[in-house]
Amino acid sequence: MVAPAARSPVSAAGAAAAIAAASSGASVRVLERASGPGGSSALSGGEIYLGGGTAVQRACGVSDTPDDMFAFLSAALGPHADTEKLRLYCDGSVEHFDWLVACGIDFQHSLFEGPTWMPPTTDGLMWLGEDAWPYNEIAKPAPRGHRGRAPYFAGQVVMDALIAHATSLGVQVEVDTRATSLVVEDGRVVGVRARRYGADVSFEADAVVLTTGGFVDNDQMLADHAPYLLGHGKVSDGLDDGSGILMAQAVGAATRRMSMVEAAYTALPEMVCRGMLVNARGQRFINEDVYPGLYSHAALHQPGPCWVIIDEAGYDAIADPWGVRPSFAAETAEELGAELGLPNGALEATVAAYNRDAANGQDPVFHKDSRWLRPLTGGLAAVDPRLGFNATESTVSGTGFSGLTLGGLHTTPDGSVLSLAGDPIPGLFAAGRASSGMHGEGYISGTSLGDGTFFGRRAGRTAAGS
Repeated sequence: MVAPAARSPVSAAGAAAAIAAASSGASVRVLERASGPGGSSALSGGEIYLGGGTAVQRACGVSDTPDDMFAFLSAALGPHADTEKLRLYCDGSVEHFDWLVACGIDFQHSLFEGPTWMPPTTDGLMWLGEDAWPYNEIAKPAPRGHRGRAPYFAGQVVMDALIAHATSLGVQVEVDTRATSLVVEDGRVVGVRARRYGADVSFEADAVVLTTGGFVDNDQMLADHAPYLLGHGKVSDGLDDGSGILMAQAVGAATRRMSMVEAAYTALPEMVCRGMLVNARGQRFINEDVYPGLYSHAALHQPGPCWVIIDEAGYDAIADPWGVRPSFAAETAEELGAELGLPNGALEATVAAYNRDAANGQDPVFHKDSRWLRPLTGGLAAVDPRLGFNATESTVSGTGFSGLTLGGLHTTPDGSVLSLAGDPIPGLFAAGRASSGMHGEGYISGTSLGDGTFFGRRAGRTAAGS
């Protein structure tokens, strides 16, 4: 029996592991904390990062190779991306896409062209910063953000398909069942202890796959390993508490890259591209046309708050402002800087330099693409990302950042959890955000659902044969 102990509810990694194990002939039981499907994976944007020449890419006229995908992700997920796992992922991406389709995920064969967090359309392909500097000089740009057929948040359609496919293969699901510890005999993991409806229960297993998510909801673990996310919002269903990581550590498991995090800043990409991002010193710090997760991560490490500066023409050109409105407006950069409490003359100097270079169609410091460069003219406005999207009040109540953790259990590419001595712990496997996957210090949307399902499959297959 293979028992993937899934977070609440079944994660994409857990569903993929269960499907792979069941397809390999194993009897599979999933322990699920909540009462129904969904969870962090279902609440996500639903992007799955795939490339190398998928059917959607080919239908959209996109030429791509595994080598270009690898070159882009090595840079975008770095520094210190796990190149061994990343190479396997890129080389296996087309096959993995076909597997996801076979599981019932419907990808519309059309491309959404504009910058956004999540398309408002059902297009099955989107850009995720592949065409922005420096990545457009590292690899041939190709859009690789694959999405199930749904507008905005597509995570639910991904999870619905995976869960339905797992159920069709006879996977048993134990709901309202929270795994609490692993059972070890003679050095091998042979089961799971859990709590259900106030009672202790136990499950025997030939192998256990932990897909319990990250630890962003555990402030003590954040304080110990990833304090940059303390005090910010959580990209989570509320139950990414690190429980699976702690269970494995209790039996001698090693962790890896626990300080690696991703943060999303509620700065609208289409607005940021048409204007500029400045920090509390009134200075730009990145080319604003990069993948929004990258400018968010950069903003997290800037003196804050950071502001989006835009003019009236830029704001009016935005197709869907997501309910975002300026908080301050002024006739000049000098006046706006004073309104924002920025150092005297700082914003004025930044806007002057930006306008001078934009008039020449270049951005020599940050290399923003010329299609987004235009002098900011007339009155200027400042948008406060701390207010979030669709804000109805102007009172700041948060930081504007929401994050997730990327580090976790140290695993082999086949999902075996390694001990502190570097040896596989017999019978124990992990995937998804409970493990340390492909990521280094960077992140691109779709690489969580992507590596979770890809390496979840590998873990499930290996566990079934253990």
